[in-house]
Amino acid sequence: MTSQLGTLHLLCGKIASGKSTLAKELVKTPNTVILSEDEWLANLYPSEIKSITDYIRCSGHLRGAMEKHVAELLRIGVSVVLDFPANTVANRKWMKGILKNVHAEHVLHFLDVSDDHCLMRLRARNASGTHAFVVEDAEFDRITSYFVAPQLEEEFNILRY
Repeated sequence: MTSQLGTLHLLCGKIASGKSTLAKELVKTPNTVILSEDEWLANLYPSEIKSITDYIRCSGHLRGAMEKHVAELLRIGVSVVLDFPANTVANRKWMKGILKNVHAEHVLHFLDVSDDHCLMRLRARNASGTHAFVVEDAEFDRITSYFVAPQLEEEFNILRY
């Protein structure tokens, strides 16, 4: 067993800002795995997520299940790209909680992308049919209204794109 801890990679950015695309690049690093909220939710709750309320309920269950799993991966030296949105203070607090008992390194990758660019990417993603969830413009606006950029006082190691 290695004594080196893994690194936790966190992703912050609005819908369609490129978080999952960046995650696929980060996971190319040796001894790194990706845990994608969208993939897990689509497989665990097929046809159940039809509203933001459904998403909040299902993602809450998933986070509860993932917390110890992610910590154990980090503890045994596996780096984790946590492709869950670090888009609110509460979400980032949950993510910081994973690190509390592990004391692993982390990087918060902040994709600072305009709403217009995200909407352009979102519409293309929706049209392609390749993503597990379709998000309409109105839902984008509603979800984006909760977005809070990371702040220095949250004490994350932020890498801004």
